[in-house]
Amino acid sequence: MSGYEMRPLNVLSVASEIYPIIKTGGLADVAGALPRALASQNVRMMALIPGYPAAMRSVESAEVVHRYDGLYGGTARILSAKAGGLELFVLDAPHLYDRPGSPYVTPEGWDWPDNAQRFAALSEVAAMIGLGGLPEFQPDVVHAHDWQAGLAPAYLHYAGGRRPGTVLTVHNIAFQGGFPAYLLSYLNLPAGSFTIDGVEYYGQIGFLKAGLHFADRITTVSPTYAVEIQTPEGGMGLDGLLRTRSGIVSGILNGIDETVWDPATDPHLAARFDRAGLEARSVNKAALQERLGLSPDPDALVFGVVSRLSEQKGLDLLLGELPSLLADGAQLALLGAGDRGLEAAFRASMSVYPGQVGCFFGYDEALAHQIQGGSDALLVPSRFEPCGLTQLCAMRYGTIPLVARVGGLADTIIDANEMAVAAGVATGIQFSPVTPAAFGGAVARAKTLWRDRDSWKRLQRNGMGTDVGWTQPAKRYAELYRTCAASASSATS
Repeated sequence: MSGYEMRPLNVLSVASEIYPIIKTGGLADVAGALPRALASQNVRMMALIPGYPAAMRSVESAEVVHRYDGLYGGTARILSAKAGGLELFVLDAPHLYDRPGSPYVTPEGWDWPDNAQRFAALSEVAAMIGLGGLPEFQPDVVHAHDWQAGLAPAYLHYAGGRRPGTVLTVHNIAFQGGFPAYLLSYLNLPAGSFTIDGVEYYGQIGFLKAGLHFADRITTVSPTYAVEIQTPEGGMGLDGLLRTRSGIVSGILNGIDETVWDPATDPHLAARFDRAGLEARSVNKAALQERLGLSPDPDALVFGVVSRLSEQKGLDLLLGELPSLLADGAQLALLGAGDRGLEAAFRASMSVYPGQVGCFFGYDEALAHQIQGGSDALLVPSRFEPCGLTQLCAMRYGTIPLVARVGGLADTIIDANEMAVAAGVATGIQFSPVTPAAFGGAVARAKTLWRDRDSWKRLQRNGMGTDVGWTQPAKRYAELYRTCAASASSATS
């Protein structure tokens, strides 16, 4: 057994968002849950995050561990801090991060014009820490998440000499971080890096491409998505690069934080329940119907949606099938935000179907829990889905997932076909291809199952008995880190 298998391991996680401090999507959930899960694997993970206003408000007992006189146009500090039960390095650079809006866009919805500098700074600081710049924390591995941290492996490569192992996780390959070539020297990248074997990507600086090229290991968030992104249909221009590196590409399913998503203790629910007490869900259903203005009908099949409103998520399919979905008195409870056209269409549907469609546009963590605890089925008709977390939460809460057979949705849901139902292993409903007809057929199957309440309850209990936590994924990440750290050590010794 090698030293890396025996001793504690230090890992620096580099992420642009982290729950419970700042969240726009599943990346934050993963970045926030993984450090806790890894503790049992003898892995200490520190997370490096930007000093957004929400982060600066959250930090506890912060200590300045490094200062920059000039970092992309202003002074900056690295704070060692704790927040939300996490150990953090916070990059306090007000000129880059102290601004309204989301982490990536202005309040009006436009990308911040200096996003290249904002996230190059995050990656450069990660490389500095990785190279031993902070004596109190020496990483064996730097784990970069998505394009916002994609330059970290590149900076470490061009630094030369001994360096930690590097892992890049792709949470969604649709977001790649491409910026003009003239920024190359301003981003402290060497002139020779602007090649196909460097950071160049279709005439731009490709942040994600750089990470995919230079990382020692590449992961994505489900085995099926790891295969899909190596195809022309799923790779979105990066499939060729990924195929050349297929030997280091793997898929590790996400989990959910089972302390946050636990129907037996959830403070957001009107009534808490467990696998043996499903009848209490009726109280949550009534509370959800009241909150969203739905008719107080305990027998109505309530379909839930907790999603970004986009074409990727297949919400246009839902709109097209809304008349048939709502037939027989079914209802729709939707929480989401995104495409303005989709928002407008769903808002209009509330007037067309009063008492049957209830929507909240925006982000509301409590309502997300209430939809999981009070709806009967959760719709996830995504055209592609790297992993998906809402279907995992749905199973945990006894809500039947109705999902497209893509990415992590295919890996996590066992379809209620005749054989699976007979064997007693089904946990949800899958459909393929992602077309209106196939989606409509899945909705019809859900309605048939709903009429057989005993079968419906068996699906609920199967889902609630499924391991959707971080124990197994954490073991796989720990194994990956140890292999990566050992390889990096051998290469530079």
